[in-house]
Amino acid sequence: MNKTFTLIFLLISTLCQAQIQIKVVDAKTQNPLENVRIRPGTGKSQITNSSGILAFPGSENQIFTFFQSGYEAFSATFGAGEHVVQLIEKSLILSEVTVTAFESERPLLEQSAAIAVVSEQDFNRFNETSIVNSFNTKPGIRIEERAPASYRISIRGSSLRAPFGVRNVKVYWNEVPFTSPDGTTALNLLDLSNIRNAEVIKGPSGSIYGAGNGGVVNLYSPANPMGGRVSADFMVGDYGLTRYRLGVSQQVGNGGFEASYVSQKADGYREHSAMDRQVFQLGGFFSVSDKQEIRTQLLISDLDYQIPGALNAAQLAEDPTQARPGSVNQNSSISQQSVFASIGHLYSFSTVLKNSTTLYLNTNDFENPFILDYKKELGFGFGGRTKFTFDGKLAGKDLRIIAGGEYQTSLTDAQNFGNVNGVADTVRFADKLRARQGFLFQQAEWNLTEDFIVTFALSENFGSLEIDRQIDASGESTGLQERKFDPIVVPRFALNYQFSDYSGVFGSISSGFSPPTIDEVRTNEGSLNLTLEAEKGINYEVGYRMGKGKLNLDLTAFYFKLDQTITTYTNSQGVVLFRNAGSTDQKGIEAAIDYALIRNEIGFVNDLKIGTAFTGHYFKFNDYQKGENDFSGNDLTGVSPNTLVTRIDLRISPGFYVNFTHQYVDEIPLNDANTIYQNAYNLMNMRFGWARSFAGKWELEAFAGADNLLNESYSLGNDLNPFGGRYYQPAPTRNWYGGVKVAFLY
Repeated sequence: MNKTFTLIFLLISTLCQAQIQIKVVDAKTQNPLENVRIRPGTGKSQITNSSGILAFPGSENQIFTFFQSGYEAFSATFGAGEHVVQLIEKSLILSEVTVTAFESERPLLEQSAAIAVVSEQDFNRFNETSIVNSFNTKPGIRIEERAPASYRISIRGSSLRAPFGVRNVKVYWNEVPFTSPDGTTALNLLDLSNIRNAEVIKGPSGSIYGAGNGGVVNLYSPANPMGGRVSADFMVGDYGLTRYRLGVSQQVGNGGFEASYVSQKADGYREHSAMDRQVFQLGGFFSVSDKQEIRTQLLISDLDYQIPGALNAAQLAEDPTQARPGSVNQNSSISQQSVFASIGHLYSFSTVLKNSTTLYLNTNDFENPFILDYKKELGFGFGGRTKFTFDGKLAGKDLRIIAGGEYQTSLTDAQNFGNVNGVADTVRFADKLRARQGFLFQQAEWNLTEDFIVTFALSENFGSLEIDRQIDASGESTGLQERKFDPIVVPRFALNYQFSDYSGVFGSISSGFSPPTIDEVRTNEGSLNLTLEAEKGINYEVGYRMGKGKLNLDLTAFYFKLDQTITTYTNSQGVVLFRNAGSTDQKGIEAAIDYALIRNEIGFVNDLKIGTAFTGHYFKFNDYQKGENDFSGNDLTGVSPNTLVTRIDLRISPGFYVNFTHQYVDEIPLNDANTIYQNAYNLMNMRFGWARSFAGKWELEAFAGADNLLNESYSLGNDLNPFGGRYYQPAPTRNWYGGVKVAFLY
């Protein structure tokens, strides 16, 4: 009996002493990591000691999740005993970064295209009020902001036909088409907090993504809840800037939800340039079984911003902060309310066959008083995208086949009125608009050897625009007019060869096309330009990538031949109109180099990184006759031939950091005749702050920064070929901002 009690006592003692001991180290240096927050499946979060070690009582298997600033979040299941966890730094080492471009989840080194990755770290280097600065650090990409929240995206000079808004670039948000079927994208409805990272495919990508010669922007912020988290941000700055954000994240079983609300307001640098945006986002993730999962997204956006308008040279010299005469009296502005909802379903039929399907719908209430008129639109749209992925063998070699389709349609009631002191007057013309676009796509990736991948892809595209004019200038109905675009097949062929695990080359030939948008066909003075042709082009590019240790190198050279180029001009009333302008030759070089001088989590200096990005775009009008003027051989309007960006990032162990950015932009031709240029300019931005975690529950950051430290006079988005010489949209001079972020984990 005594032996029995002794055994029971020893067993109980052993169980009481049983523990799960975890040591956390840097995956590259193997140095222990202090202050890593570890959240067990049950119980409260704790942080590792100076040796990177933390012990939990118990012996049963449970899931542990690891969080550390600058490292990828990680989850694993452990039982009793000693375990070592290696955390991977959030770096852009090309051999480690996985991207989903062309619907193929592969490391960047294996991708056969020019792709730029904009990470959460890139966003956090700036003031977080817009996407402009972070995207503009990447070669070949330029986002312009003519007024607060008024964006234009130029990928390899693709904004020539975009006097306002985002055109000729396809945008996806969480794998859902965010670009409308009429070819426009209301990118300003998204707050930066609605984007965690982005992938930008440069050049024609119609083989997988449909129409658009400029490229594709994939934005991601899917719900990924781990435990519970409540957070709040607050920021203030010059020109009346205030911004706050409230967020909550809650894990529920193997899924959960995330919700956030953001409010941003500013008076603006110029007269009549105030903006007010409120955005609510709700995302859900539900793991139905081992084979399927469901993701949902809801975005509600309410945006109002004033349009100060462009100035001529005399007005710019007199007072760059003034608005264009008439803008204030006519209340030139935009008010837009939108709801965007989607549901996605992922199903694994087997280990080799998967399907992903996403459906969406959106509503849009748009109001735009302008100097010349007053526009109102009420729209509704829906669509979806589905793809099948098959991983198999061909002749004993790995083969991946991707096939699917996308369809979108929108219905809009559009009315144009006269504008009397900012109030809608008599209706001038009214239309019921319908836009459709869709395509089927197929792609095959074949590993001829372990190091050599061949890709062939194509899509079959169709689309149409319908304009049912209810009221014309005479007050009568002119009936339905339709423009159908001939079905077009867009192919792409690409090769990728890896010299080693750390370097490789790629080459591709891809076709692209871009039909005119409904705003280009239906202009503000009431005319219908139904003869406007789609742009068509072919792109050749080669590239080299290398990423090893502390060094990254990404180099691309391309040649893009574009026919039926759509350009803009302004009539005597100031209305922007569009026309096809022959062809253009676009040659370019894009290079990015990043180097980590210091990377040491246990030293005083944790990180010291430098990086540079060069864009050389040497674009010419090849065949461009406009009336009696021959602009053939001129530089492409609105494109800077040379841009150079330099970045320096420093982080030290007490939690302090500094981010410094310098950007040089060469002179930009502002008219087709190349007689007017914006001067070259240098921008310097800086952000510094302090960020720490406390007791495994609290995260705190305080930061401040300055934009345009050199106080340069420049325009971040000029008007091209305007009437009356109104080229200039002056950007803010030197300005400051600061704020705090706090989060509680439970």
